[in-house]
Amino acid sequence: MKNNTFREEWFSNIQKNVLAGLTSSFALVPECIAFALLAQVNPLMGLYGAFIICAMTAIFGGRPGMISGAAGSMAVVIVALVARHGAQYLLATVVLSGILMALFGLLRLGKLIRMVPHPVMLGFVNGLAIIIAMAQLAHFRRATPQGEQWLQGTPLLVMCGLVALTMAIVYVLPRFTKAVPPALVAILGVGLLSYALHLPTRTLGDLAHMAGGLPAFHFPAVPLNVATLHIILPYASLMAVVGLLETLLTFNLTDEITETRGKPNRECIALGAANVVCGLFGGMGGCAMIGQTMINLSSGGRSRLSGATSGIMILLFILFLSPLIAQIPLAALVGVMFVVAHETFAWGSLRVLGKVPRQDALVIVAVTVITVFTDLATAVLCGIVIAALTFAWQHALDVRADIDDSEAGVRTYRPHGTLFFASTAHFLDLFMPSTDPKRVVFDCLHLHMADHSAIAAMESLYERYEKAGIHLQVVHLSKRNHLLLQRAGVDVG
Repeated sequence: MKNNTFREEWFSNIQKNVLAGLTSSFALVPECIAFALLAQVNPLMGLYGAFIICAMTAIFGGRPGMISGAAGSMAVVIVALVARHGAQYLLATVVLSGILMALFGLLRLGKLIRMVPHPVMLGFVNGLAIIIAMAQLAHFRRATPQGEQWLQGTPLLVMCGLVALTMAIVYVLPRFTKAVPPALVAILGVGLLSYALHLPTRTLGDLAHMAGGLPAFHFPAVPLNVATLHIILPYASLMAVVGLLETLLTFNLTDEITETRGKPNRECIALGAANVVCGLFGGMGGCAMIGQTMINLSSGGRSRLSGATSGIMILLFILFLSPLIAQIPLAALVGVMFVVAHETFAWGSLRVLGKVPRQDALVIVAVTVITVFTDLATAVLCGIVIAALTFAWQHALDVRADIDDSEAGVRTYRPHGTLFFASTAHFLDLFMPSTDPKRVVFDCLHLHMADHSAIAAMESLYERYEKAGIHLQVVHLSKRNHLLLQRAGVDVG
């Protein structure tokens, strides 16, 4: 059985997975370089990080088919750290964040991601799709002595034409053949066309110098003391939170697309280990990348081989192939990423906004907007808080009580619902000690007590009836509820 699993994870449909990995590697290069420049570090740090994290998570992680690398969401976190303390403190932060990620997985907390509501998932996907599309707009600008300006004239026309051609190939080619990934054909085809016609357009080589050697082991040159820990711990914690969130949400999305179930805790451990190695070998750290994952999946990448191929190709680009890769037009990669953004966006969520409950629609829109304008961690946290509050509000209003006066001189209350912090006020308003007869029966068959607020509400109810001189008889109290009240010192008879 294990041999069959190993074979499926590595050697199922080898050709398609190798081509998918090659395609996603082309898309990884400009992203990782751009994020390294955003973090104000050497672009090679982004490429080394992409190689190490992509390869290690593919080999040891819990989700075949998912692509990881130097992600922009984590790059944003470390900009201030690099500006104040330099690259060596960044490497130390990456190592510490990796340890925190691995601990998260070792404590088996990866399954907590299943508690993220589906509207939050939709908002996350939509927000990242918008971010992916907006990030491509930077390639339509160029540096001038007066500062960055939008492309104009012939360069703009060539850029737009190549982007449109790339997108057309990606969309149309699958109608004729699915033997090769359309994104790969588009990138290579537009690259050859641009080179043959000597088109005036920017290439990957214009972004940065990509040639280099093998990453070398180098322990971060920072003092090993409490002062250093005080500096890097906040950044490492935020990197770990953002990295785990983006990875596990992408993990869930990959599960849905492939209709398979991965191992989230194993993925967290592998991601943590990859970041530790990354920090020790000069990489800038990272996590799962939804855009590149979508490229890999749409190209047929399902096995570990696709991710491993993608990571190894990054290393080959650095060592041997940088002169060739440098000739690839940015327009081709921009076109592919525009397609990815289009396919990533959950367009169905727009159609259901008027059909789902208003609170769910609010969560979808809020998480989308917050993801675009702040960061993923804040967006997901806000989405979960909004969903939790609306859930609590709904359940608070669901508490009700049926009243039965069929027996002479006796009133029976049959409450229904969950008694917890948000429903106690509404619950107490259901009872009328001032008008009730001298004997009241409280039938708890359909009542669930959830927290200490429920115990306090029951205690308050007893006191109200005692002051009114009414005997309150409680029946059908579950063993759990009886134990809760007994421990709190409430006499339930």
